Amino acid sequence: MRRFGVAHQEDDPAFPHPAHLVEEGLAASYIDIFCKHIGTGFVSHKYNNYFCKVETFIAVIAILLGLVGIIGSIAPGLPGPPLSWVGLLMIYLWGGGTDGGGNPMTLRFLLIWLAVTVVITIIDYVVPAYFTKLTGGSKAGGWGAIIGLFAGLVYPPVGMILGSLLGAFIAELVFAKKDTATSLKSALGAFLGFLFGTGAKLAAAGVMLFYIFVFAF
Repeated sequence: MRRFGVAHQEDDPAFPHPAHLVEEGLAASYIDIFCKHIGTGFVSHKYNNYFCKVETFIAVIAILLGLVGIIGSIAPGLPGPPLSWVGLLMIYLWGGGTDGGGNPMTLRFLLIWLAVTVVITIIDYVVPAYFTKLTGGSKAGGWGAIIGLFAGLVYPPVGMILGSLLGAFIAELVFAKKDTATSLKSALGAFLGFLFGTGAKLAAAGVMLFYIFVFAF
């Protein structure tokens, strides 16, 4: 019996059950199972052969990690550059791509970007706190800068910059209960701290995503 164009296991002796793969001493690769026996029911044979290569599968996951890394560089709660570095690590361990000169990714290259990731992660914790303390800012100002940044995404990049500054200012004025002059000073510190921390994370995550594309294909 066939469902959605796929042969049912009981009717197709060639369909390997994962347990059989183990018994036969073969790697229980569910990617292979899908590609060889299920994927052909949904994707044409030509494209199925391409997308079911292990290198392609790893490249897609690595690129997704790189994209989430960029989002995490802006959105709180997501480790931006670390996710991007994991994408590079996947390409190094399992990918089969090379750069434009035909050279594969080296361990030295991977470790350099690990060091960059660690340094930027530390900076992201230290720099915003430094600027906030320097100008007498509050946590409300930092959150206001983040919310303002997202609001300004409608008109990038000017909207993002002005939105962050305005969001920090309103947060200091309304939630921190400061006067206009003090709120403006505190907002500037929160904005600068956010800009330096987020800017560094975005730059690192963006470059790592670029290299993921370079070495993946």
